[in-house]
Amino acid sequence: MDKDLIMNEAFALAREAAEEGEVPVGAVVTLDGEIVGRGRNRREKSKNALAHAEIEAINDACQNLGGWRLWQCEMFVTLEPCPMCAGAIINSRLKKVTYGASDLKAGSCHSVINLFDLPYNHKPEIESGYRADEASALLSDFFKNLRNKKRATDS
Repeated sequence: MDKDLIMNEAFALAREAAEEGEVPVGAVVTLDGEIVGRGRNRREKSKNALAHAEIEAINDACQNLGGWRLWQCEMFVTLEPCPMCAGAIINSRLKKVTYGASDLKAGSCHSVINLFDLPYNHKPEIESGYRADEASALLSDFFKNLRNKKRATDS
């Protein structure tokens, strides 16, 4: 499957999250170019701090592949992973992570810190900024709409 088509699926999942009032982040895990795991943010709906897109996608891939070692798999995600998700990426042994927008508040692959530079037992390859403008616009539009709704209810 083409890299753009794979990232399109991550964007579709992010838009689904936004439609449910969640921060629009989507993630997919691939094996040999085929999607084996999908996830989107569901923290608000599930009332669970662990319900990040990356965690859901890793869990889905593990279930679909029948094991926790994803060493031949790649992740595509619309936003730079946070420390928790970077830890899950390390622990699941993902081969590569491709992400869109940088996260200047919690990004743990480059922006705030690069956890993959630390001496952990696994270091995935990172591709940052893939379709970053599109990913950033999705997030900016979501938060702009959220602020506008809040202003409308405060009036």
